[in-house]
Amino acid sequence: MRPSVIVLEFNELSNKLINEFAERGHLPNFTRLHRESHVYVTDAEERSPHLEPWIQWVTAHTGLSFKEHGISDLGDGHKLTAPRLWDIISQAGYKVWVCGSMNAGAGAELNGFILPDPWSTGVRPYPPGEFDVYYDFVHRYVQEYTRDRVPLSKLEHLRFIQFMTARGLRPETVRQLVRQLMSERGGRNRWRRATILDRLQWDVFRWYWRKHRPNYATFFLNSTAHFQHMYWRNMDPTPFELKPSEEEQAEYGDAILFGYQQMDRIIGECLEMAGTHTNVILCTALSQQPCLLYEQSGGKKFYRVEEPQKLLDFAGITQPCEYAPVMSEQFHLYFQTERDATDACEKLKALRVDEREALAVRQDGKELFAGCCIFAQLPADTMLRSTQNDGSARFLDHFYLVEGTKSGMHHPEGIFWVSTPARGHRVREDKISLRQVAPTILSLFGLPKPEFMSMDALTEIDAQS
Repeated sequence: MRPSVIVLEFNELSNKLINEFAERGHLPNFTRLHRESHVYVTDAEERSPHLEPWIQWVTAHTGLSFKEHGISDLGDGHKLTAPRLWDIISQAGYKVWVCGSMNAGAGAELNGFILPDPWSTGVRPYPPGEFDVYYDFVHRYVQEYTRDRVPLSKLEHLRFIQFMTARGLRPETVRQLVRQLMSERGGRNRWRRATILDRLQWDVFRWYWRKHRPNYATFFLNSTAHFQHMYWRNMDPTPFELKPSEEEQAEYGDAILFGYQQMDRIIGECLEMAGTHTNVILCTALSQQPCLLYEQSGGKKFYRVEEPQKLLDFAGITQPCEYAPVMSEQFHLYFQTERDATDACEKLKALRVDEREALAVRQDGKELFAGCCIFAQLPADTMLRSTQNDGSARFLDHFYLVEGTKSGMHHPEGIFWVSTPARGHRVREDKISLRQVAPTILSLFGLPKPEFMSMDALTEIDAQS
């Protein structure tokens, strides 16, 4: 029988929180998966500033350390020439289905499908035209999630609905969407929308998996990682100096638990769908912990660009470029020439708030990667000025404060649970390197690790254990 592997890539989940929620009876499917798995804790082997999911997922997919793969920014995954797991498995003659994996890249020929993450800037869905309607809709929605209204037309909504209807949209997902919209009356619960996108993506994943039966499939979700970043203070106010209000607690107190419960549902459905012959893997790449670094300044806030062209005009940048926002405060700028990018880099670095740089900017050839580096709430009359052209304007004319205060930060420990068809259970006490994930998955296909992978597979895992 040909091998079958599903990898649930649930970004940044915490083993500590899973244990706590499971002990309280909230996560029956996590509990079952743990009971039927080889259980490992991974070590990302990096610390800040190189402890980021868009770095660690590249490591999980290639077996390369950050020093070896060198991909440091979200949206730059396509620049890596080394093959990912799906490239190697595809080249071995197996069918693959990559659904949302972060900072992905893919070779020219792929035996299967790839739906990039919604922050991707250099990778399009494959095969061409297969997912364009879905991807473009979700891409726009996720990139502009911090705005009150996402700029999507009625026609785009209609095409998205038509795509979903033809690709596995289930009545229960529609019912959940209706309940969500009704619950938002009065301005509450809008934060839960992220889990609706999860369910839509899960419906698409299920449809393609059932129709095409890929040998290797990945399914990536980020919503609970986002909840942890924003609402850890609400889940556990104890370590924080800044305590949430009663109103905030009523809205966000159970947000993180809610996220884990939604993922628990997907695990249950995945185990049912996988049956008795499919390896089911849970991988998180890294995890989170309370963020206490900004308590003295009022907690970590962040700002996004209000109108990109308006900011470029203010900075004196006249060269044509493409603006592509990614997570939080960060964005890419793509110029036609390296000289144009260098000139724009200097002008953006010249923007100041008081004596501080307003933007952190890094150049890579014709591209800039930038983001507002102000992480405290500023008075409404704060001015933004340019040291190059002596221009000045209100800071809030060019940036808007994203609602909420970040209170979760990254932690190098991650989860790697491997449930083989034998559904045996073992717990390894010592940590493993995140670089062992890729060769271990290859071993489930009987494939040797490539020479560029420095770590070996976990030898205690096979289909009979």
